[in-house]
Amino acid sequence: MDDVSKHRLLLLIPAYNEEHRIEPVLRNYAQVLSREFDGEFEIVVVLNGCTDNTRGVVERVGRDYDRVRLLEFEAPIGKGGALIEGLRLTPTADLVGYVDADGATAPRAFMELVRRCKEADCVIGSRWMPGSILHQAQSNRRQFASRVFHFIVQLLFRMNIKDTQCGAKLMCRHAVEAVHSELLIADMAFDINLLYALKRKGFKILEVPTEWTDKLGSKVVIGKTSLAMLLSVIRLRLVHSPFYRLLAPFKPIEKLIYKSLSAPLPRPSQRNRKNRE
Repeated sequence: MDDVSKHRLLLLIPAYNEEHRIEPVLRNYAQVLSREFDGEFEIVVVLNGCTDNTRGVVERVGRDYDRVRLLEFEAPIGKGGALIEGLRLTPTADLVGYVDADGATAPRAFMELVRRCKEADCVIGSRWMPGSILHQAQSNRRQFASRVFHFIVQLLFRMNIKDTQCGAKLMCRHAVEAVHSELLIADMAFDINLLYALKRKGFKILEVPTEWTDKLGSKVVIGKTSLAMLLSVIRLRLVHSPFYRLLAPFKPIEKLIYKSLSAPLPRPSQRNRKNRE
């Protein structure tokens, strides 16, 4: 860990109604980072419209580990929205990462991203590379949906990334600060938005095999969630096309579709604001 001994690490964990799963995840991460990360670190749980006792659980862990704290939003803003808000804390760190609240990515797998942080501006875990360890594979239905979604993403964006959706990513501060204003997608397609913004800015993305466990109680619901993600990636592709401003009359329809899918609306794009000005 000599290479990162003087770095400050910010780990974001977006959470929506995770009172039954998040405590062991937080304790495990706090223990491993305290033991294996020589620099300063902070774990920030971004509460996204929670209606259960997730806050109380995080506060309980925070009393035992002072490097664990929370950032709360009373209204649901989506996983992507939570991360967009959490990434505003980037100036407090040198390295910024995020993992899912369910513990699908073990701390030792996240630490592998930290160890390789000198090799790229963004290091991401991949479940679909040789060498990956899957302790509990997704159901056949979810695997099929995942691969179809990956095919669509590759067709639209040509990023040549095997696994855009793995919930384990680590970035350097300057990369986050360069793309934060381009982060628009508030639902679970946020990762596509982030990676495409980094690619467009010329940042190097390193994909590495990871260790991952599919968890029961996933917030990804085949159907509504998948349709919202599909809508968001198509929207993202259009934002970066010459045709985007022509779609302004369809904004009310877009809002109705997102609402019908119980999905958070995308944030306004910088480009769209400039066009209005």
